[in-house]
Amino acid sequence: MRDRVEREYAPLYESAGLGTTIWSPLASGILTGKYSGGKIPEGSRLSLADYQWLKELKLKNMSQIEKTDKLKPIADKLGCTLAQLAIAWCLKNPHVSTVILGATSLKQLNENLDALDVVPKLTAEVLEEIEAVVETKPTPDRITGQVLNIRK
Repeated sequence: MRDRVEREYAPLYESAGLGTTIWSPLASGILTGKYSGGKIPEGSRLSLADYQWLKELKLKNMSQIEKTDKLKPIADKLGCTLAQLAIAWCLKNPHVSTVILGATSLKQLNENLDALDVVPKLTAEVLEEIEAVVETKPTPDRITGQVLNIRK
């Protein structure tokens, strides 16, 4: 998915000045850490009967949860929550114009908005640490051999 958004859509960002909208920056709660170790807390989205389809989809690929657990030390080092780290990572991308938050309480909304304070902490070194964990960085362009460096 990142290949499409970060490579294929690049001409739109540059020529038309368009940005992309990020929805579900917390991957339906996975990137908050609440499902750490594969546990499903009572009252969470994945515990609700109406969301069994989502539970099956998300838990089928436990690597997302395992990667989230590996991001926790990075968030701790920056003095933020996993949710703030994930949202800040989205905001750091200069081609992102909108991040849609899905907070279910005022407390969550305030925590998510505090991600703005984390964005300046995402140095090139921190971004490399994150990329090493998530392993989703787009592949080099077959024609030019370059990968777009979109985070500054």
